[in-house]
Order: sequence, then structure tokens, then C-alpha cells
Amino acid sequence: MVSPVLSERAQLLVAIADDELILGWRDSEWTGIAPFLEEDVAFSSIAQNEVGHARALYELAARDLDTTADALAFDRKPEEYRCAQLVELRLPEWERTIARHYLYEQADAERLERLKTSDDEEVAGLAAKIDREEAYHRLHAEMWFERLKDEPRFTAALEELRPLAAAVNDPSLRNGHTPELAEIWEQMTEVRRSVPGATW
Repeated sequence: MVSPVLSERAQLLVAIADDELILGWRDSEWTGIAPFLEEDVAFSSIAQNEVGHARALYELAARDLDTTADALAFDRKPEEYRCAQLVELRLPEWERTIARHYLYEQADAERLERLKTSDDEEVAGLAAKIDREEAYHRLHAEMWFERLKDEPRFTAALEELRPLAAAVNDPSLRNGHTPELAEIWEQMTEVRRSVPGATW
């Protein structure tokens, strides 16, 4: 469990890690059912990258909190997560998933640019590493934006989700969670909760 009173650095790292972890799980839901084989591979790769970024961020935060990355990722209750509602949503429609992908990558790019100039060398260095890997995600999102920008269902999804994207860069806008977070938490932590206290 993470204390509600955290250092500013730990709060920041955990919030970003939660975004990346939950989005990675959501993206992984397209594995095997994406509309094209290439997208099945692409979205699986993007999901894996996001979860990897979450682990790196949790590991840095865990040192400050005297815990482990796995404990931060899986041993908290749903209400203790600090992720933005944008990443929590289950979006079974491809257009809405791509709209979230595009909006999140735009917001995440701004966040990473800011973090790369941090006076905290560890945070700045990790942000630079993550940003290099996120470049592919941005290219992928921009390619799909160009492809769908005149599609009414896509433009409607952008308008629907845009207000939620603001919270990616402003943790003070993260006001509660959607019911869908508890649902994905059940899946995400099922194995770890199956044998409490086990060493994995």
C-alpha cells in the first residue's frame, strides 16, 4: 500500500507509472482481435513498451518508498491508483481506441519534454530513455490520425475523450476513477492475489 502522503517525486513517478501500466493493459486487449494483422503486432508491441515504462518508473519510485515495483503495481487497492481516467476506459471500438492513443501520445510527449529538463538527473534520464521509445508510439498514432481524421466516428471520439486527456499533464485534475478501473484491476492482480504473501 502506498501512503497518501508521498514526496513530490514519488507522487509524480507513481502517477505516470499508473498511466503507463493501465494503458498497457488496455492496449493489450487488442491482441488477436485488431482489424489488421500488422495492427495486432503493433498494438501488442506498444502495450509491452508501456508496461516496461511503468516498471522503470515504479522501480525509481519504489526506492524512495522502501518497497518494490511489483508491490506498487499490484498490491494497492483500485482507489489508491493515481492514473488518469482516460487510460482506464475499456474502448472496444477501434476508432475510440485510436482517438485515445492519439490524445494520450500528444499529452505524454508534452509531459516527457518537461521531465527531460528536470533538475532531478534520475528523472530526466529516465524520461529521455522513455521518450526515445515513445517516438514510435507517436508515429503510429499520427499515422492513424491522418488515416481517420475525416471519419465522423473518429472525430466524435476525439471530442468525447479530449477533456479527459488534460489530466495526463495535470494530476490535480485526476478526480476519482471510472468503474472500469476496478474491473481491469481484478484481472491484472488476479494471479498475485491468488497466493497472498507468495514470492514471485
